[in-house]
Amino acid sequence: MYWSKCFIPTAKEVPVGTEAVSHQLSLRAGLVNMLTSGVYSYLPLGLRVLRRIENIIRQEMNNAQAQELFLPCLQPIEVWQKTGRDKVMEDIMIRFEDNRGRKMCLGPTHEEIITELVRNYVQSYRQLPVTLYQIQTKFRDEIRTRFGIVRALEFIMKDAYSFDRDEEGLKKNYDRMYEAYKNIFKRCGVDVVIVAADSGAMGGDVSHEFLVPALIGEDEIVKCPSCGFEGGVTESQKKDDPCPECQQQLEGHVAIELGHIFQLGTKYSQAQEALFLDDDGKQKPIVMGCYGIGVSRLIAAIIETNNDASGIVWPRQVAPFDVEILPIQIGDEESMQLAKEYYQGLTDAGYEVLVDDRDETAGRKFNDADLIGIPYRIVIGKRALKEGNVEIKSRKTSEIIMVKKEDAVVKMTGLLAE
Repeated sequence: MYWSKCFIPTAKEVPVGTEAVSHQLSLRAGLVNMLTSGVYSYLPLGLRVLRRIENIIRQEMNNAQAQELFLPCLQPIEVWQKTGRDKVMEDIMIRFEDNRGRKMCLGPTHEEIITELVRNYVQSYRQLPVTLYQIQTKFRDEIRTRFGIVRALEFIMKDAYSFDRDEEGLKKNYDRMYEAYKNIFKRCGVDVVIVAADSGAMGGDVSHEFLVPALIGEDEIVKCPSCGFEGGVTESQKKDDPCPECQQQLEGHVAIELGHIFQLGTKYSQAQEALFLDDDGKQKPIVMGCYGIGVSRLIAAIIETNNDASGIVWPRQVAPFDVEILPIQIGDEESMQLAKEYYQGLTDAGYEVLVDDRDETAGRKFNDADLIGIPYRIVIGKRALKEGNVEIKSRKTSEIIMVKKEDAVVKMTGLLAE
């Protein structure tokens, strides 16, 4: 794509009223736009990042034998009344009465809805196990929105649900999802800490949180500066306590929760009468698991842990583009011809490429390139061209490689393949 044809509204100044680096950079780099507090539009650059993250999630979910569906945001309150969570989640539910007089809500989550669906179709043990997932918008009437898209009124979540005939089957699915989550976060370029957690309003006996240490967040972990031990904060394990591995004093760190998985058991299936006929001829409640990832929140966490003073430093697999081609002299025929050749060659090789063809100063182009954080850039400059060369620069390391102009595409594809 050519920058002059793209909608990438970058800004030099830090937006007023923003405290988190990820919030500041996502606005300045033109990833999102705030319509009102807690409500955001995803602009083309931000949507590209979102789609790449979603693709990683889909690949890992599919590999974990989950099937994708898409559930409604509009939900009748009567379904929630079966589990009593219409009261438990009352404070954050966005409720209304439709024109037919039905009491409805915008879904804050989908446990009740997926259980209602499965109870209508699964009647026999022969239909189990089954795991279903979706990537969907959730709505929660938070009293205090914080840190941009980290805590918003509407947000994008991947939620998966497993349905088994017994606890043994649930544990297999749970372990499968546990491994899938590790793969997802690794591929997205974030190092997570996995801790045993309280199931809270979700229910169930076993759950784990996937947290990333950051300068912002609403969770806390402890780390040992000596041996590297990491864990969650509990009654018996807090900041300044001795490390369970080496007895050194533990440090407390703020963290962002990115994922949470639960062994729900039969809480929802019993309440909603999601029953199946087992091979012994008896009706039993389906055994459930639940697995959530904050997809939009993940964008913020990636930025929080991958930035410098100049802007975002995207991990390769989630970057909006793989390469930016930056011809400095827009009026120079050779520069523009090389930019066109590089664009075509890299695009044909399967990479996403952005050409900054704007008639702007070199300083503005370099600043914007640093701000939006594309992993590699090819700089076509007048001085280097005199010697038949162009520059390839890594955004992450700032390393500059000088290559012959005719070798740039080959060298670039080699770096991208590493």
